[in-house]
Amino acid sequence: MKWEAGTIPEERRAALPGARCTDAGPRQRGRPQARPDADTRHLIAETALCEFVTRGYAGAVMDDVARGAGVSKRTLYRLVPTKADLFRTVIADRMDRFLSAVAADALGAVPDVLERILTEMGLLAMSPEAMAIQNLVIAESDRFPELAANFHACVIARVLDLLSAYLRTQVERSLLKINDFGLAASMLRGMMMEPQRAVAMGCAAPPTPAEIAARARACVALFLHGCCGSPARLDHRLDGGLPRRREPPGL
Repeated sequence: MKWEAGTIPEERRAALPGARCTDAGPRQRGRPQARPDADTRHLIAETALCEFVTRGYAGAVMDDVARGAGVSKRTLYRLVPTKADLFRTVIADRMDRFLSAVAADALGAVPDVLERILTEMGLLAMSPEAMAIQNLVIAESDRFPELAANFHACVIARVLDLLSAYLRTQVERSLLKINDFGLAASMLRGMMMEPQRAVAMGCAAPPTPAEIAARARACVALFLHGCCGSPARLDHRLDGGLPRRREPPGL
């Protein structure tokens, strides 16, 4: 399955959260009901998501986003002054919900927490809107370099920061032994993201939620226990044909 920049299958586009906002029709007259800026920004992000995946970054029109979200142009430009800000708002909105989804389980057992984080990460990454946004970034970053920079800062870096911080906490609790938190976080994310690349290139169908959860479980087990049949074997390595005692290195 591979979508060109600015396009997405009709059946998937209809399922996007922002799709219902583009047909909102004319705004009601009279004094609008007061709404917190955070709620308005979320509504704008949902509408802009559909605008971006339908028309692409270059073709997206901010005035159409305002109309679809049912907000005034003045309000839109006050909250998101530029198209680059609008794109950041869209991906930050998705990431905020991801972080909220995993935050509640941060105090559980290490394998359970890591499995939960990787599962939620996989569900987000393999969602139709996330795949469409990724295709957009790849297709249009040559013309708009800020797309890749914003995507990395708002998505990839935040996931790595989340994983790094969690792993650091477990080391401080003497539950894990890791020397390079950034490397370990990158390894975890990389193991989980391989199916996304296959889907993006049209080589595989999107995995089901059950398959995503199973992969997360396997990634965590591999990360925590390694490939050795017996943990005791990690205590030495062959040196000139003779076993030599050695403490297992951290990641």
